[in-house]
Amino acid sequence: MVLFLDFDGVLHGDVVHEPQLLLAHLPALESVLRARQAVEVVISSTWRLTRTLDELRALFSADIARRIISVTPQWRDIQDDATWGTYVREAEIEAWLRANGRGWEKWVALDDQRGLFRPFCRNLILTCPATGLDDTTVAELLKRLE
Repeated sequence: MVLFLDFDGVLHGDVVHEPQLLLAHLPALESVLRARQAVEVVISSTWRLTRTLDELRALFSADIARRIISVTPQWRDIQDDATWGTYVREAEIEAWLRANGRGWEKWVALDDQRGLFRPFCRNLILTCPATGLDDTTVAELLKRLE
């Protein structure tokens, strides 16, 4: 299974005024991933636009960093007649799955922006943008990643 991970609004609130709150929920996410060893992570966050994959991995503990396998492509790079007018983050995820020969694989997206996915997207686990990952979302994530 693949987890497509957003940062802002997930690993911390979407607006962070104090640097120590940045990535505040990372320990909770890493705990989930340690409980679900078969899950690979692909970064779908806009952080991927300004940081390399190695820089993104460096934010995580070493055991989790090894499971971060890639980043999704940018919307501008995948636009064509088939994706035009679609939901951007979901289109980026689907493009990554196709490009990597994994279109058949189960996936979950952890994100705070419902509008970037089709209505009622069954693969989306939505967080509250203001607070990010909470106990309820952690419980849902553990269940969905089984």
